[in-house]
Amino acid sequence: MMTMPTSLLLVMALAADQRAAPPSAAPPAETQTRPAPPPSAVDQIRQDAAALEPLAATSLEKSFLKATASLPAISTRRLLRDKTKTHYYTEAEAARLPEDARKDLEPVELGDAYFYNTRYGSPLAYLLPLRRLAEAGLKDVAGRRLLDFGYGSIGHLRLLASLGADVVGVEVDPLLRALYSDPGDTGVIKGAAGRDGHLKLVDGQFPATEEARRAVGGDFDLIVSKNVLKNGYIHPAEPVDPRRLVHLGVDDDAFVRTVHQSLKPGGWFLIYNLCPAPAPPGKPYIPWADGRSPFSKTQLEAAGFQVIAFDQDDGPAARAMGHALGWDAGEQPMDLQKDLFATWTLARRPPS
Repeated sequence: MMTMPTSLLLVMALAADQRAAPPSAAPPAETQTRPAPPPSAVDQIRQDAAALEPLAATSLEKSFLKATASLPAISTRRLLRDKTKTHYYTEAEAARLPEDARKDLEPVELGDAYFYNTRYGSPLAYLLPLRRLAEAGLKDVAGRRLLDFGYGSIGHLRLLASLGADVVGVEVDPLLRALYSDPGDTGVIKGAAGRDGHLKLVDGQFPATEEARRAVGGDFDLIVSKNVLKNGYIHPAEPVDPRRLVHLGVDDDAFVRTVHQSLKPGGWFLIYNLCPAPAPPGKPYIPWADGRSPFSKTQLEAAGFQVIAFDQDDGPAARAMGHALGWDAGEQPMDLQKDLFATWTLARRPPS
């Protein structure tokens, strides 16, 4: 956090006193205070959970934050990647490659912060999607089957599994498949409140490929997509480098039908998006700034959904969360009022 001096004169006076002091006035080297080491990723998540606790409005949110006490510490992971940065391997996988493929691999070391946050920030930003679900009637996730479409990082999935949920995350990022490949990363997750959960990660394009559909399965109580199903990613208003977009692999109607079919009767489908401000006129288009649902209300209803909320504004709650997490502090503080917005859409497969 950046701190400004309260008085330039005071600083100058202190500096003058230090220059005038005899050498014997300086403390011995062994007693000088050393900077405290930065907190581990898990410690930082727990500190963030404590900062967010006053904002938790539902018992589901509070349970989610308390579950941070059970997150395990993670040691540095060493992967290898090819020079195109499109294929990542564990050391065991790389050892099985032919010599000509292995010789050009580059080592990549990823610490605990990357393990829990990857490129997308705190897993505790999942708090707001959980709030909207709790308000719609989801009291807890114990015994529930949950799919995260485009999960991005493992932290929030482990927290949900530790609350007794059967969690499936699906992604196409080749790095995540290799990063989360240790046996203890997935499988049975010890329960934070006495009931164990389960975590499964699927690498593949769901629902475009049969292999991914089989691996993901169905009968979900809840399907959530956070910061992935954005209108700007799916239907950009201006030409964009395809690498900056989300490619579903099927048309919109087919995607929505598959989501509906993958839910149990009474199951929820939540699209929740945090977004920056759109680019000003004359500047390059920012696809991730358009967080509206890429699917119309008519499309959702045609697939059989009951639309509970459509493109609802959640900016005030997002900015309160961002302030608690310190997004408006540090060396590059965000102007939360001008550059943080949130939109959510919630649909339900009718119970009958």
